[in-house]
Amino acid sequence: MGQRAMSEQQIEISTFDRLAEIGQADWDACACPETADGGRPRDPFTTYRFLHALEASGSVGPGSGWQPSYLTASLGGQVIACAPLYAKSHSQGEYIFDHNWAHAYERAGGRYYPKLQIAVPFTPATGRRFLCRPGFEQTGMSALVQGAVQIAANSELSSLHVTFCTADEAEVGSEMGLMRRQTQQFHWVNHGYHDFDGFLGDLSSRKRKTIRKERARANAFGGTIRNLTGDEITPAHWEAFWMFYQDTGARKWGTPYLTRRFFDIAHETLRDDVALVMAEREGVPVAGALNFIGRDVLFGRYWGCIEDHPCLHFEACYYRAIDFAIEHGLKRVEAGAQGEHKLARGYLPVPCHSLHWVADPGFADAIARYLEAERAAVDDDIEILTSYGPFRRDQQEEQQ
Repeated sequence: MGQRAMSEQQIEISTFDRLAEIGQADWDACACPETADGGRPRDPFTTYRFLHALEASGSVGPGSGWQPSYLTASLGGQVIACAPLYAKSHSQGEYIFDHNWAHAYERAGGRYYPKLQIAVPFTPATGRRFLCRPGFEQTGMSALVQGAVQIAANSELSSLHVTFCTADEAEVGSEMGLMRRQTQQFHWVNHGYHDFDGFLGDLSSRKRKTIRKERARANAFGGTIRNLTGDEITPAHWEAFWMFYQDTGARKWGTPYLTRRFFDIAHETLRDDVALVMAEREGVPVAGALNFIGRDVLFGRYWGCIEDHPCLHFEACYYRAIDFAIEHGLKRVEAGAQGEHKLARGYLPVPCHSLHWVADPGFADAIARYLEAERAAVDDDIEILTSYGPFRRDQQEEQQ
């Protein structure tokens, strides 16, 4: 544990190698105070149980390139704010890409890694990154930002990054001197639909027919597709999904980010947060999609298969997620990083936000100019892509 006091506010900034040193009660009092009414957290990813599963499973920690250094701000002995902070030795598993920054920095003779990252590892889902106990939102975020920057500067690190933060956090962080970045994802929005046909009714005739054909092809693969959650999920389902996940990970990243142990822990502590889509043929699981359930949002995370079937990916990842969101009254489906193919399936582009601090003034100035141009380009892309969406023109105008 390291400590740096901010004496002018009597706030103590501390870092911890293990989440257990902070404790679940203090962490969740900041991360998910909304669960006091017995409901779900806004998203499960910053809860103690999710971050602890990453740590306890070895998905983060030694050898992973994600070294935990959980950040807290305490006042009068009480934790008033915290953040999932990691020392990074690479830029993998972040989905806000800074590889070009790293290459440029090192070509100029600098050392980009290690860097500091406030993020949920391997999780491109928007959510609060500065987790504050109710009543301490402004004080807590200010202390965490100042503390993280101070730690980076004192440790002579190149940079600090805050990825997939909320728009409000991005605005406040920008006002505090951090550089603001804007990227995009594709989200599906529930406009009060009663069923999937209600959603289809908002689409153009051609897109409506295409989706119906895709769903018919997918469901004719020769087996069954089920949505499972909570106690419906068994260890055998996790074993099958591990096989799917390894296949996808090997093709996309080379090495899967999550360990097998993560899925065992997920079964014990996270299965109520999970909506698992499982496709089986002759009783054998052949494909699946893993979603996490938030208070108002379904977060699509992983897909994999051991057999290829036409349109099964679209059905399991996108259409079943929409079915689940409508059935459970969720407002949105976030389908993860990248993928313009999602546009034709009703997922429209939306901005995502991150914050950055770079120690070297000259390099920071160059990045700031780049980010200004990038934001304008992203805004243009969102406008153009939205115009190519599958919705009827009158629905496009109504939703904009």
